[in-house]
Amino acid sequence: MGPDLLFSVFVFLAAACILVPISKLSGLGSVIGYLIAGVLIGPAVLGLITDTETILHFAEFGVVMMLFLIGLELQPKALWDMRAKLLGIGGLQVGITTAAITGVVLALGLPLNESIVIGMALALSSTAIALQIMQDRAIMGHPEGRAGFAVLLFQDVIVIAMIAALPFIAQLGPELVAEVPHEAGHSSDYGDSHGSAMPKPEGIWLAVAIFGVFGGMVLGGRVLLRPLFTLIARSNVRETFTAIALLLVIGAALLMNWLGLSAALGAFIAGVVLADSEYRHQLESDIEPFKALLLGLFFISVGMSLDFGLLAQFPLQIIGVVLGLLALKFAVLFAIGTLFKLGLPSQFLFSTLLCQAGEFGFVLFTFALAERAIRPETASFLNAVIALSMALTPLLVLAYDKVLAPRLATAKTTGEGPQDEGNPVLILGFGRVGQVIGRLLQTQNVGTTIIDSDGDHIEFLKQFGHRVYYGDATDMDLLRIAGADAAKVIIVAMDDRPAVTTAVKAIHHAFPQAKIIARARGRTHMFDLLAEDVDYAERETVRGALAMGEKALTMLNFDDIRAARLAREFLELDFKLVQETYEMRDDIAALADRADKHRALMKDTLNASIDKNGDGPE
Repeated sequence: MGPDLLFSVFVFLAAACILVPISKLSGLGSVIGYLIAGVLIGPAVLGLITDTETILHFAEFGVVMMLFLIGLELQPKALWDMRAKLLGIGGLQVGITTAAITGVVLALGLPLNESIVIGMALALSSTAIALQIMQDRAIMGHPEGRAGFAVLLFQDVIVIAMIAALPFIAQLGPELVAEVPHEAGHSSDYGDSHGSAMPKPEGIWLAVAIFGVFGGMVLGGRVLLRPLFTLIARSNVRETFTAIALLLVIGAALLMNWLGLSAALGAFIAGVVLADSEYRHQLESDIEPFKALLLGLFFISVGMSLDFGLLAQFPLQIIGVVLGLLALKFAVLFAIGTLFKLGLPSQFLFSTLLCQAGEFGFVLFTFALAERAIRPETASFLNAVIALSMALTPLLVLAYDKVLAPRLATAKTTGEGPQDEGNPVLILGFGRVGQVIGRLLQTQNVGTTIIDSDGDHIEFLKQFGHRVYYGDATDMDLLRIAGADAAKVIIVAMDDRPAVTTAVKAIHHAFPQAKIIARARGRTHMFDLLAEDVDYAERETVRGALAMGEKALTMLNFDDIRAARLAREFLELDFKLVQETYEMRDDIAALADRADKHRALMKDTLNASIDKNGDGPE
């Protein structure tokens, strides 16, 4: 390892370690920190690193690893279930955006072949940036996250067809490039410049090779890799798992490169194939550090690749094209979100996340230059547009959070107002706790009227056949409309502690005939609810925690019946102790003093139960 490489690694790590935490703590997010680091150490400012193209080429492997990890989370059945979103949302986005941009470019006087290439390239979004932000915000399971992932995955697949179509598109207009300048575009998808030991298949053999490779990946993943994983696990050599995880990702990338396809797609399919494996969590933990570092390097290299010379030469033109592109793609995505009935906040976030151009635009322009379907000066100009639009995305998301989200919070989809269905039970709040309660009651045909205050969540629940009314559980007039005057039981299951306490207090006075069951966030919240004479309150995690404790006892050779009795008696005694300490709930010192006595009492009582009923561990 030469000193130049060591110095480059040192600069990258130093910039990331200093700027990323500052950016994260300031609320800007980690991606902006990486981009700023790239701008500072790149040729435009300090000039500490100058070979941005090679670094970007290497760093794009972080995107490959990210797609592999996402594939590990998506089982084949889940992927098949997504087919409507993939073809619907993804297909519409790419088709409409490509057509719109192509039409605009044609109107500006560019030839048809160049216009189509530009339309295809700018229709693509940044998988790396959008997915990283979605993962940081933990929205992959939300409507906007699922829709965004469907679009990105469709783009990763369709880019293969776009590259394959370039030779035909090049024939639709004049030959635009006599020879390809080295600096005109970015390196292609992981390896054309590195050559290949095997000749690439062509014609009918390409189709045979594609079917063979994908079939081999599926068959090998199910038949060969599982015994190999088992053997490695038995050998108990920790680093071998890391080695095979990297081997799988690199092998998939090389196979795709040999076929002339997207390495990211190959890694994704390899992940999906292994999604059912009992070793997938181990593979995830081994790949994650490499993915995180390489993605960070990718974002740094995007910041370094911003061509400030070109930006200084054509500032108004580049900024104008970037803003126009962002506006056009945002409008198309927003319309698609409306068509697929995303809630208003989800529509805005979905559109903001994907309105930039993406890293596959660099790749497509490189292939287009080779096919003489685009001029080098056009490619250079648009490469600056792509990089700048990617760099602006985290700032747009930040603007959404600070400006739009607070306003949209009051304009969420409200859903249907409540009605009196004559049901004996009202469930207020239909999240993770309310849904379990509702499902249990429904098994016994107990009628329930359900109210929730999250309009987007209500829209989501409709997909699963739940009828949930929109409303504020602390509004007694609204509960009266829903039939609370005649209800036998009102279950307060929201996850907002103040709202639960307020609702319980109001319900107790407004509807005295109803029994009140409330969800408590913890012991101190339990005190608050007891103060309001609630009929029954349960701490939301206590029974789940006791179930795990009970299982731990059985694993330590306690008899199943004994472990269950200990858990039950612990719960009963703990509730009595809560009632005992209720009067001193505002005296922290007294509660702390009583805690030791209660722990000793709990231990003595349960040990006495063991002595009375038999031995503990066998």
